[in-house]
Parts: sequence; structure tokens; C-alpha cells
Amino acid sequence: MTDDEAKLWLHEALSVSRETFEKLDAFRAMVVAENQQQNLISTASLDHIWVRHIADSAQLLLLAGATHDGLWLDLGTGAGFPGLIIAILRDAPIIFVESRRKRIDFLVESASRLCLPHVRVEGCRLETVETVPVKVISARAFAPLPRLFALAHRFSTEKTLWLLPKGQSATEELESVAGSWQGSFHVKPSVTDVQSNIIVAQSIRRVGKK
Repeated sequence: MTDDEAKLWLHEALSVSRETFEKLDAFRAMVVAENQQQNLISTASLDHIWVRHIADSAQLLLLAGATHDGLWLDLGTGAGFPGLIIAILRDAPIIFVESRRKRIDFLVESASRLCLPHVRVEGCRLETVETVPVKVISARAFAPLPRLFALAHRFSTEKTLWLLPKGQSATEELESVAGSWQGSFHVKPSVTDVQSNIIVAQSIRRVGKK
């Protein structure tokens, strides 16, 4: 997928309006500018942000389906992917969890400049965030699956949907939790990279616990 194809996909798959495209492009420019101050994304991906980061993040909305209007929790938001893209594309509340000071500042400033009042940035480690039930949990390069489930399970209910981009390691990571976690697990191919996959999970529970 090229950047032009990514933009076309956003229009066709998500019916992204011109105003929303402008916000997405404004955020793209913010990331490029800030990348000169801190390493938000790899230099190699700077010329392919629409594919590698924007469309790659936006596809989670399609997987979220009817649950995407509820409270969304994005772990390790970092440069804003997928969390800030999700926030641009929908008006429902979303919580970003990010512990790195410079990235916290960048997320807060970006949400303010893009007029996204439904964004809440938790600038701390996940362990110290107050427990609240959420509809969707997303995490892109936050932690291996065993640690991710252990840390974030307290925010989930039986209906919480987990959307976890895992690249080529999805199947291997699911195997790593087979003896300790149960639930409904599916591996979905990424629309932006044929070699990448997304783990979609629900009804997650520890083995031996209801």
C-alpha cells in the first residue's frame, strides 16, 4: 500500500471527511516537526506516515465495530499511534497512557491544538492509573502479551474488546499465553502490511479464574 492508496482507503473504508483529513494531515506535520526534537518514529517511516502509522492505526476502528463508541484505553500511546488517530476519527472518550515525559507533553499539546476535548492523557505508568471499565483496549508495541494482559486486565470486562497490533509475532505471542489466559482470540491480517497481524480478543480471563 502506498500513501495515496492509504488516503483512498481512509475515504472508502471509513468515509473520512475533508475536515478530518485536514486534522490527520495536521497531526502528520506535527509528528514530522517533533521528530527533530525527539525520536517519535523511525526516520525510515517519515516518508510513509499515511500507510505505516495513520492507516495502520485507523484500521482498528473497523475491527472495533459497534464497541468503538464506548470508552477506549490506549496503552503506551507514544507518538500518538494508534490513540491520537482514533481520537481524530471519533468523538467518544479515549484515555492515553504514556509514561515518557517528552511524549506526554507532545500528546497533550497535539490534543489541544487539534481541539480534541474527549482525550485524556494519563502521564504515568499503567500500574498507577485508576481502574475503570473500558469498551476497547488497544496497544501498539506496549509489551509482550503475557505482561500486557497481566497489567491491563483490571480495566476489562467480559465485553471489552482488545485490539493489539503485533506484526509477525501474533501467533507466537498467543501461544505464549495459552496456558495462563483464556478467551476468544482471533488473528486478523493488517490492511497496510501483508506480513503484519492484529490480535482481536474478548472475554479475557486468567486460567483457573472466572
